[in-house]
Amino acid sequence: CRQLFRSPSMPSSVIRPILKRLDRPQDRDTPVKPKRRRSVAGTPSEEAVAEPVCDEEGGGKLRGEEIENLLANDHRELIGDFSKAYLLQTVEGKHQDLKYISPEMMVAVLTGQFSSLIESCVIVDCRYPYEYEGGHIKGAVNLPMEQDVEEFLLKKPIVPFDASKRVIVIFHCEFSSERGPRMCRFVREKDRACNEYPHLHYPELYVLKGGYREFFPQYQSHCEPQDYRPMHHEDFKEDLRKFRLKSR
Repeated sequence: CRQLFRSPSMPSSVIRPILKRLDRPQDRDTPVKPKRRRSVAGTPSEEAVAEPVCDEEGGGKLRGEEIENLLANDHRELIGDFSKAYLLQTVEGKHQDLKYISPEMMVAVLTGQFSSLIESCVIVDCRYPYEYEGGHIKGAVNLPMEQDVEEFLLKKPIVPFDASKRVIVIFHCEFSSERGPRMCRFVREKDRACNEYPHLHYPELYVLKGGYREFFPQYQSHCEPQDYRPMHHEDFKEDLRKFRLKSR
Protein backbone atom coordinates (compact mmCIF):
# COMPACT_ATOMS: atom_id res chain seq x y z
CA CYS A 1 0.00 0.00 0.00
CA ARG A 2 1.20 3.47 -0.76
CA GLN A 3 1.88 5.88 2.05
CA LEU A 4 0.30 9.30 2.08
CA PHE A 5 2.56 11.76 0.29
CA ARG A 6 4.78 13.95 2.43
CA SER A 7 7.36 16.55 1.46
CA PRO A 8 10.96 15.34 1.76
CA SER A 9 11.73 18.47 3.79
CA MET A 10 9.01 17.68 6.32
CA PRO A 11 9.95 15.47 9.33
CA SER A 12 8.18 12.13 9.56
CA SER A 13 6.37 13.19 12.72
CA VAL A 14 4.36 15.75 10.80
CA ILE A 15 1.84 14.30 8.38
CA ARG A 16 0.25 16.69 5.92
CA PRO A 17 -1.72 14.55 3.50
CA ILE A 18 -2.28 15.97 0.05
CA LEU A 19 -5.10 14.24 -1.75
CA LYS A 20 -6.34 15.10 -5.21
CA ARG A 21 -9.34 12.75 -4.95
CA LEU A 22 -10.69 9.98 -2.81
CA ASP A 23 -11.17 6.54 -4.37
CA ARG A 24 -14.43 5.15 -3.07
CA PRO A 25 -14.69 1.43 -2.26
CA GLN A 26 -16.02 -0.56 -5.22
CA ASP A 27 -18.76 -2.25 -3.20
CA ARG A 28 -21.89 -3.62 -4.77
CA ASP A 29 -24.02 -1.41 -2.56
CA THR A 30 -22.44 1.88 -3.60
CA PRO A 31 -24.47 3.87 -6.12
CA VAL A 32 -21.35 5.50 -7.58
CA LYS A 33 -20.11 3.90 -10.78
CA PRO A 34 -16.38 3.70 -11.46
CA LYS A 35 -15.04 6.31 -13.85
CA ARG A 36 -13.84 5.14 -17.23
CA ARG A 37 -10.90 6.45 -19.15
CA ARG A 38 -11.67 8.43 -22.23
CA SER A 39 -11.28 6.24 -25.26
CA VAL A 40 -8.63 7.16 -27.77
CA ALA A 41 -9.58 6.78 -31.44
CA GLY A 42 -9.43 3.10 -32.29
CA THR A 43 -8.90 2.02 -28.68
CA PRO A 44 -11.70 0.54 -26.53
CA SER A 45 -12.46 2.15 -23.19
CA GLU A 46 -11.01 0.56 -20.08
CA GLU A 47 -12.03 0.86 -16.49
CA ALA A 48 -9.67 3.10 -14.53
CA VAL A 49 -7.71 1.05 -12.04
CA ALA A 50 -6.68 2.87 -8.87
CA GLU A 51 -4.58 1.57 -6.03
CA PRO A 52 -6.20 1.81 -2.61
CA VAL A 53 -5.05 4.49 -0.19
CA CYS A 54 -3.91 2.72 2.98
CA ASP A 55 -2.91 3.83 6.42
CA GLU A 56 0.78 3.73 7.27
CA GLU A 57 0.56 0.83 9.72
CA GLY A 58 -1.03 -1.57 7.28
CA GLY A 59 -4.32 -1.60 9.13
CA GLY A 60 -6.38 -1.51 5.95
CA LYS A 61 -8.02 1.14 3.83
CA LEU A 62 -8.73 4.53 5.40
CA ARG A 63 -12.40 5.41 5.34
CA GLY A 64 -13.45 8.66 3.71
CA GLU A 65 -14.49 10.13 7.08
CA GLU A 66 -11.04 9.42 8.54
CA ILE A 67 -9.25 11.13 5.66
CA GLU A 68 -11.57 14.12 5.90
CA ASN A 69 -10.82 14.36 9.61
CA LEU A 70 -7.08 14.32 8.90
CA LEU A 71 -7.47 17.19 6.47
CA ALA A 72 -9.76 19.13 8.80
CA ASN A 73 -7.26 18.91 11.66
CA ASP A 74 -4.37 20.07 9.48
CA HIS A 75 -5.40 23.69 8.94
CA ARG A 76 -2.97 25.31 11.35
CA GLU A 77 0.45 26.29 10.04
CA LEU A 78 3.46 25.12 12.02
CA ILE A 79 6.36 27.22 13.25
CA GLY A 80 9.84 26.88 11.76
CA ASP A 81 10.87 23.69 13.54
CA PHE A 82 7.45 22.04 12.98
CA SER A 83 7.04 21.46 16.73
CA LYS A 84 3.76 23.36 17.20
CA ALA A 85 1.38 25.81 15.57
CA TYR A 86 1.91 29.57 15.56
CA LEU A 87 0.58 31.10 18.77
CA LEU A 88 -0.36 34.60 17.59
CA GLN A 89 -3.15 35.27 15.13
CA THR A 90 -1.66 36.46 11.86
CA VAL A 91 -2.88 38.79 9.12
CA GLU A 92 -2.07 39.12 5.44
CA GLY A 93 1.01 41.18 4.63
CA LYS A 94 3.17 42.31 1.74
CA HIS A 95 5.44 39.26 1.78
CA GLN A 96 3.63 35.92 1.57
CA ASP A 97 6.53 33.94 3.09
CA LEU A 98 6.42 35.90 6.37
CA LYS A 99 3.97 35.94 9.27
CA TYR A 100 2.46 39.34 10.07
CA ILE A 101 0.65 40.44 13.22
CA SER A 102 -1.56 43.49 13.66
CA PRO A 103 -0.80 46.40 16.04
CA GLU A 104 -3.67 45.10 18.21
CA MET A 105 -1.98 41.73 18.54
CA MET A 106 1.30 43.43 19.43
CA VAL A 107 -0.45 45.27 22.26
CA ALA A 108 -1.98 42.00 23.47
CA VAL A 109 1.56 40.63 23.78
CA LEU A 110 2.86 43.81 25.45
CA THR A 111 0.07 43.79 28.04
CA GLY A 112 0.80 40.21 29.08
CA GLN A 113 -2.22 38.48 27.59
CA PHE A 114 0.05 35.62 26.49
CA SER A 115 2.33 35.58 29.54
CA SER A 116 1.32 32.03 30.43
CA LEU A 117 2.60 30.83 27.05
CA ILE A 118 5.39 33.28 26.17
CA GLU A 119 8.47 33.56 28.35
CA SER A 120 10.32 36.09 26.23
CA CYS A 121 9.21 38.40 23.41
CA VAL A 122 12.00 40.23 21.59
CA ILE A 123 10.83 43.26 19.59
CA VAL A 124 13.49 44.11 17.02
CA ASP A 125 13.25 47.71 15.76
CA CYS A 126 15.17 47.69 12.47
CA ARG A 127 15.00 51.46 11.93
CA TYR A 128 18.08 53.67 12.05
CA PRO A 129 19.14 54.99 15.50
CA TYR A 130 17.86 58.55 14.94
CA GLU A 131 14.41 57.12 14.12
CA TYR A 132 14.48 54.87 17.20
CA GLU A 133 15.57 57.73 19.46
CA GLY A 134 12.72 59.88 18.15
CA GLY A 135 10.15 57.35 19.42
CA HIS A 136 9.89 53.56 19.68
CA ILE A 137 7.78 50.77 21.15
CA LYS A 138 8.54 50.26 24.83
CA GLY A 139 10.96 47.41 25.35
CA ALA A 140 12.05 47.24 21.71
CA VAL A 141 15.75 46.78 20.97
CA ASN A 142 17.29 48.79 18.14
CA LEU A 143 19.17 46.47 15.74
CA PRO A 144 19.43 48.25 12.38
CA MET A 145 22.33 46.27 10.90
CA GLU A 146 22.69 42.56 10.19
CA GLN A 147 25.79 42.26 12.39
CA ASP A 148 23.84 43.87 15.24
CA VAL A 149 20.99 41.34 15.15
CA GLU A 150 23.37 38.42 14.66
CA GLU A 151 25.37 39.50 17.71
CA PHE A 152 22.26 40.03 19.84
CA LEU A 153 20.21 36.97 18.91
CA LEU A 154 22.56 34.28 17.62
CA LYS A 155 25.91 34.69 19.38
CA LYS A 156 24.24 33.67 22.65
CA PRO A 157 20.70 32.47 21.81
CA ILE A 158 17.85 33.21 24.21
CA VAL A 159 16.64 29.96 25.77
CA PRO A 160 13.45 29.79 27.89
CA PHE A 161 13.87 28.59 31.47
CA ASP A 162 10.48 26.90 31.18
CA ALA A 163 10.63 24.51 28.23
CA SER A 164 6.85 24.63 27.87
CA LYS A 165 6.95 28.36 27.11
CA ARG A 166 7.99 30.15 23.94
CA VAL A 167 10.52 32.70 22.81
CA ILE A 168 9.10 34.79 19.97
CA VAL A 169 10.72 37.54 17.91
CA ILE A 170 8.79 40.39 16.28
CA PHE A 171 10.49 42.57 13.66
CA HIS A 172 9.44 45.98 12.40
CA CYS A 173 10.75 49.13 10.76
CA GLU A 174 8.93 52.32 9.77
CA PHE A 175 6.42 50.65 7.46
CA SER A 176 7.54 47.00 7.82
CA SER A 177 7.91 47.00 4.08
CA GLU A 178 11.63 46.39 3.49
CA ARG A 179 14.02 46.61 6.45
CA GLY A 180 11.94 44.60 8.93
CA PRO A 181 11.07 41.76 6.53
CA ARG A 182 14.65 41.61 5.26
CA MET A 183 16.00 41.28 8.82
CA CYS A 184 13.43 38.60 9.63
CA ARG A 185 14.60 36.52 6.67
CA PHE A 186 18.24 37.10 7.60
CA VAL A 187 17.72 35.73 11.12
CA ARG A 188 15.94 32.64 9.81
CA GLU A 189 18.71 32.02 7.24
CA LYS A 190 21.50 32.32 9.82
CA ASP A 191 19.54 30.29 12.35
CA ARG A 192 19.12 27.47 9.82
CA ALA A 193 22.83 27.57 9.00
CA CYS A 194 23.95 27.04 12.59
CA ASN A 195 21.48 24.28 13.48
CA GLU A 196 20.72 20.77 12.31
CA TYR A 197 17.48 20.81 10.33
CA PRO A 198 14.73 21.35 11.40
CA HIS A 199 15.93 22.62 14.82
CA LEU A 200 16.01 26.40 15.29
CA HIS A 201 16.88 28.77 18.12
CA TYR A 202 13.99 31.02 17.05
CA PRO A 203 11.33 29.01 15.22
CA GLU A 204 8.59 31.61 15.79
CA LEU A 205 9.20 34.88 13.94
CA TYR A 206 6.68 37.62 13.18
CA VAL A 207 6.61 41.00 11.43
CA LEU A 208 4.50 43.91 12.74
CA LYS A 209 2.22 44.90 9.87
CA GLY A 210 2.36 48.61 9.05
CA GLY A 211 5.44 49.09 11.24
CA TYR A 212 5.90 51.95 13.68
CA ARG A 213 4.03 54.28 11.33
CA GLU A 214 0.79 52.37 11.86
CA PHE A 215 1.40 51.43 15.49
CA PHE A 216 2.20 54.89 16.92
CA PRO A 217 -1.05 56.78 16.13
CA GLN A 218 -3.15 54.03 17.72
CA TYR A 219 -1.01 53.17 20.76
CA GLN A 220 1.09 56.17 21.76
CA SER A 221 1.00 55.11 25.41
CA HIS A 222 3.07 52.06 24.47
CA CYS A 223 5.80 54.23 22.90
CA GLU A 224 8.72 56.14 24.39
CA PRO A 225 9.19 58.96 23.84
CA GLN A 226 5.65 59.40 22.59
CA ASP A 227 6.71 60.71 19.22
CA TYR A 228 7.40 59.58 15.66
CA ARG A 229 10.49 60.56 13.66
CA PRO A 230 10.31 59.44 10.01
CA MET A 231 13.30 58.09 8.13
CA HIS A 232 13.23 61.03 5.69
CA HIS A 233 13.31 63.70 8.40
CA GLU A 234 14.75 67.00 7.19
CA ASP A 235 17.19 67.25 10.11
CA PHE A 236 18.72 63.80 9.60
CA LYS A 237 19.56 63.63 5.90
CA GLU A 238 23.25 63.08 6.60
CA ASP A 239 22.52 60.30 9.10
CA LEU A 240 20.31 58.61 6.55
CA ARG A 241 23.05 58.77 3.92
CA LYS A 242 25.64 57.25 6.30
CA PHE A 243 23.44 54.37 7.40
CA ARG A 244 22.38 53.55 3.86
CA LEU A 245 26.05 53.31 2.88
CA LYS A 246 26.80 51.05 5.87
CA SER A 247 23.90 48.72 5.11
CA ARG A 248 25.03 48.04 1.53
